[in-house]
Amino acid sequence: MTSSNNEKNFGIGLAGCGTVGTGVIRALQRNGELIRQRTGGQMTMAVKRVLVRDATKSRDEAVDATMLTTDWRAVVEDPAVHLVVELIGGTGLAFEIVARALELGKPVITGNKALLAERGVELFALSKKHQVPIHFEAAVAGGIPIIKTVQEAFVGNRMTALCGIINGTSNYILQRMSEARLDFQTALGEAQALGYAEADPTLDVNGWDAAHKAILLATLAYGFPISPADVHVVGIEQVKPIDIDFAKQLGYVVKLLAVIREHADGAVELRLQPSFVSKTHILASVNGVFNAVAVHGDGVGDALFYGRGAGQDPTASAVVADLVEAARSLCHAQGHRGFLPWAAQGRLLPIEDTKTAYYVRFDVTDRPGVIAEIARVLADHRIGISGTHSPVNPENPDAAFVDMVFLLHSCPFGLLQTALKEIFALDCVNSEPVVFRIEQL
Repeated sequence: MTSSNNEKNFGIGLAGCGTVGTGVIRALQRNGELIRQRTGGQMTMAVKRVLVRDATKSRDEAVDATMLTTDWRAVVEDPAVHLVVELIGGTGLAFEIVARALELGKPVITGNKALLAERGVELFALSKKHQVPIHFEAAVAGGIPIIKTVQEAFVGNRMTALCGIINGTSNYILQRMSEARLDFQTALGEAQALGYAEADPTLDVNGWDAAHKAILLATLAYGFPISPADVHVVGIEQVKPIDIDFAKQLGYVVKLLAVIREHADGAVELRLQPSFVSKTHILASVNGVFNAVAVHGDGVGDALFYGRGAGQDPTASAVVADLVEAARSLCHAQGHRGFLPWAAQGRLLPIEDTKTAYYVRFDVTDRPGVIAEIARVLADHRIGISGTHSPVNPENPDAAFVDMVFLLHSCPFGLLQTALKEIFALDCVNSEPVVFRIEQL
């Protein structure tokens, strides 16, 4: 790091030069002078080394081939590198890169939500030990500055709830299923063709991409480490057009929803699942690949953060913002900031104790008495029924197997699970029941 006339030049080591990494290089080239001006003419930044898997691969013209290397240590340990950006993903090599950077006193910027959710306890212990921050705005909701907001703008608030749509791929799929009445596989194929879904979309559609982000938000808001193993996650693979249609009839839309909520006893509810959201709620209007997070603080009240949750430019924007923040921390000693658990203790509310109303779809054999058999089990467990419905398939009105829908009053999820296990054992039920929560946001 050199200085001239009080101007400091920061070298950046970039681990990963895919879509987002290339976007970071382009953003710095495009707006480098603007950043210098906005930081009082005291700061310039330039990428010095770039880690890639294949240095011979054809790349964007913005990427200088002389900076490329396949040796991660050549990036992290280069004396000309003062800030390290990790964008390779995964939890193996990425962990080594981040850990080594922290040991060398180099601030880290990452967009790797899986790394932080699964190995954050280890990394942030290193961060604290070496008093070197980890910045990760790009790990949650792309270009939406939700991390900085929770860490800084709401530092004086007790946050009682954070609920949101934080995976654009699943949101796009559910929208297309609703608008065009596509089935799940067709909508997924369309998302892949448009570049909204990866060739392997598993983490998007099974809910875990969003769950990793929700874990980070919950840890920031409530201060204690959360293990992914303790989080209830359900994806959108089992959503059918019938579910979308029924939601519409009831005045709801189906969204893959992250729910984070503090209860009166201090327990934190954290879950991720397809949910019925009222059409009158602002989250119901979040469509396409957009993300939104609704936050309630005891001081600020209700606030909504909305924007593109992925993509080259929005995510690169978040990375560059963190780069500037990290560079400032090197210029002006201001103590450690970043993701550090601060609570002496904390606990998640067991998923069995969470309560909502429910929509439950059963695949049943069409014969007399089916509704009564299911209703008897629910009554035995004191679970109230607010409605039942069995839509007729106009293409096959005499089908032997049909979908039977029950709307249930609010009850503990554990109680519902016990009842559904008994119902699944009935001769008339052909597959495991599909459950959607009916949210009151």
